[in-house]
Formats: sequence, C-alpha cells, structure tokens
Amino acid sequence: MIYDAAIIGAGIVGSAIARELSRYRLKVCVIEKESDVSCGASKANSGIIHAGYDPEPGTLMARFNAEGNPLFTRLAEELHFDFSRIGSLVIGFDDADLRTLHTLKERGEKNGVQGLRILTGDEARAMEGRLNRDVTAALFAPSAGIISPYQATWSLAENAAQNGVRFFLNSAVRGITREPPEDLRGFVITTGKGAIRARFVINAAGLFADEISRMAGARDFSIIPRRGEYTLLDSNTRGLTGRVVFQTPGVLGKGVLVTPTVDGNILIGPSADDCEDKRYTDTTRAGQDFVIQQGERSFPGIPRRNIINSFAGVRAIAYHPAERAGEPVGDFIIEEDSAVRGFINVAGISSPGLTSAPAIALHVKHLLEEAGLTFTPNPDFIPLHRGIESFRNADPERKAQLIAENPLYGRVICRCEMITEAEILQAVRGVIGAEDLDGVKRRTRAGMGRCQGGFCSPRITEIISRERSIPMIHVTKNGGSSFILNSRLREAKSTREVCE
Repeated sequence: MIYDAAIIGAGIVGSAIARELSRYRLKVCVIEKESDVSCGASKANSGIIHAGYDPEPGTLMARFNAEGNPLFTRLAEELHFDFSRIGSLVIGFDDADLRTLHTLKERGEKNGVQGLRILTGDEARAMEGRLNRDVTAALFAPSAGIISPYQATWSLAENAAQNGVRFFLNSAVRGITREPPEDLRGFVITTGKGAIRARFVINAAGLFADEISRMAGARDFSIIPRRGEYTLLDSNTRGLTGRVVFQTPGVLGKGVLVTPTVDGNILIGPSADDCEDKRYTDTTRAGQDFVIQQGERSFPGIPRRNIINSFAGVRAIAYHPAERAGEPVGDFIIEEDSAVRGFINVAGISSPGLTSAPAIALHVKHLLEEAGLTFTPNPDFIPLHRGIESFRNADPERKAQLIAENPLYGRVICRCEMITEAEILQAVRGVIGAEDLDGVKRRTRAGMGRCQGGFCSPRITEIISRERSIPMIHVTKNGGSSFILNSRLREAKSTREVCE
C-alpha cells in the first residue's frame, strides 16, 4: 500500500494532524517508535491551555496559540477528554514585574487575546486567597485552561484510528529515501518493522525531529532538549489554588507555575535545564528543591508531606545549524521543505505547543493542499470519541446504572482513584489498546493516587496478562524491558521452562 500521508510521531501534534486528515478520503498512517501514543513530551508537561499573551506577535507560536485555544472547547466535547477553562494569573512582586505584566498584556492584545486585565495584589488575592502577601500585581487571563495532555492525545489518536488511520507502534524510523523518479513526490520510510511508502511525510517527531529531517535530506536544524522537573501533590491539597498561577517569565521560559490539574491534584513546576540527552527524564534533589522553593514564592507553606510523585519532561527547543550554533530559532518550524518536496517539518514544538496543536493540524492540512494533495470529505467521518466513562466522577444514580449494565464497574481495582476493572478493560481493549501499566494509567488514572500503584499494580498486571494472552513475566511498565516482575523471578521462571 502507498499511503497519501505518513505522520512520524504520535504525540499531541502528530495525533491532532492524524485526526484532522481522517476527515477526508485519504490513506493515512502514523509511525511511532514507542509502544503507545503520548510517550514523549506530550505525557510530561503541565497540561496548560495558554491564553496567548506570552509569544512574540507575528510568530507562528503567537498565531497558533491564539487560534488553538478556543478550539479546545469543541474538541473536548467531541472527544470526551477533561478540559476546564479556569483562567490564569501571572503574578508580580515589584515595579519591574509590573512593567513586564503590562508588556505581556500589550503582547496578548496584539495576538488577539480577549479579556486580559491587570489586577492589584489585593484583587488577585480576592481570587486566590492563599496567594503570597507580597504579590503587588497580576495579569489575569480568563481564557486559559487545563487538560490532561496524555488523555487528550489518546482521544485524538483513537478517533483518528476509528476513522481509518493506521498506527504503526514500536516502529522506529531508520531511514527515509525518495521513491524514484525523484521529481515526483514519494517516500520509502524504513522502520524496524519493514518499509512504509507514502506520497507525503509529516515530521512530528518531537525531540527527534532534527534527526528525521536529516534522514530525509531536508532542512538542517538541531533540537536541544530542555528538561523540566515537576512535583505533584495529593488531591487533598486541591484548595491551594483554583487557577493557573505563573510568575513573571524569564529567559528560559514561563517559570515555575502552580496549578490544579483536571484530576484534582496540584502540580508545581517546571524547572528549566538544557541537557544533551533527549531521554534524560530523571528527577534530582536539587531540581525538586528548586521547584518547591519557587512554588512557595506564589503560595507560602506548600505542604511537602502531601507530595505523591515527581517527574521530569523534556521540551524540544529548535536551534539553528552549525553556522549559527547556539542561536535558538525562537519559533515553531512548520513548512514544506524547499529542497525535499512533499516533506513537511512540524518541529521545535515547545510551549505553547500543546495549546497550538489543533491549529497546527489545520495549517498542515493547508500545506498539504498547497503541495498537491486532494482533500475530498469523508462522508463516514465519525467526529465523536466516547472515551472511558469514569466511575469515580459519576453520581450515585449513574454508578448504579453502570454496575447494572456491566458488573465489572462494581469491582474497584485502584482504590486511591476508584478505578474499576470495567475501565481498565476498556483501556486494554480500545482501538489503540494499552499494552503496559503506564498505558492503562494514562487512559484511566489507575495507579496515579496516593499509593502510586502500590496496591493495584499486581491486579492490573494480571488483567493485562489475561487480556493479551501473555505470561505475567512479560508485562511491562512502559514497554521495552521494563518488566514488572523482577529479574530473579524471571530467571527462575525461565529455568523451570528449560527443565520442563
């Protein structure tokens, strides 16, 4: 088969593009090196739908942030992922910060952001009563919101798959060549699972977009990873803040924020450290101390005893090639390559990439159309994705109905988050089903509570083993060799099998 378009990367941007293209009579595939969607930067960010006052006017960042923000209302309704437009505050402590807040307001208004207001410190504390008494001013943006980034990515990807998009998981790209004759658009993409042919290629490979571009002989740029650490508080701290609270931004980004999550926790972070290893997502004592200290500038007395998890994400920052080494591009790279026609780079998608994703998808569709791809509407397109209905969030009457319809809704597996066996089975049996514990976690929140999977992991391992018809020793945490059962148990099992 020759696909009309092959998308490399199944993060929020690649999945949004896939879903947009599935509206049309096209043969589309997504190629992903990991065992699931949303396994890169998309799974480990703050989940903020930014208002759009931060990007410089005239940039792609500014354009797609402003265009993407309002699209989430309809997307969340159609795809049934959690979204709450709670608003944000950027707080300041002195006259210099106040000048920065006015600059951000003017910038936002140029970008088309509505409803921006400068507040006094007292007005800000009237909104958020636990805000630091030293806050003297704040920028209020009512259009900011929060989502679960991995839930949204999975919803987009599954809806794309429902509409005919083929997903090749565990398929790292090893090479890209032009299909002869080279004057016609066409590519052969070599993966660990064989060759895939496509007329157009969309490079949405996140941290590895520079390597994919070089494989195709397209634009030369570098992705320098910027690692950011976060800390997560238990849901019993949800009263700390009801809005996203930033501090005035610095050179390396928007700074440390404190925000509620759509699941009722409090998230604090990120730090910002440029590093060389794109896979380096370890947390450090210094990084966690920094995040908490900065968070306490916004909300003094953060209850450290309620920290239930910490993690790090890596952002993809685009830099110019060797002759301009060390100079960041300062914007998204979204273009059909001038030398390799039919190859479209969607790279350097750092913040506000999550917010921009649905608008980027529309723009990529426009680029493909300009490049010669014909778009005929698909009359069978299904815009709705049901998702997995949450037992925890249902009212008592609905809970009784769910159990009556499916008794497995009455069997709680994850006690911290009240996740039932029915929900876990839906996650495993989905169109893009979870293959490991982290996949189940991203779809259902099983294992995300106070005990962080201490009680429910064995039960979930058993369910995955049963549903996938594999031994429990083959079940992994997040693919690869991250086996749940330790090496001694695995070796003992292997020895018994040899002896038998």
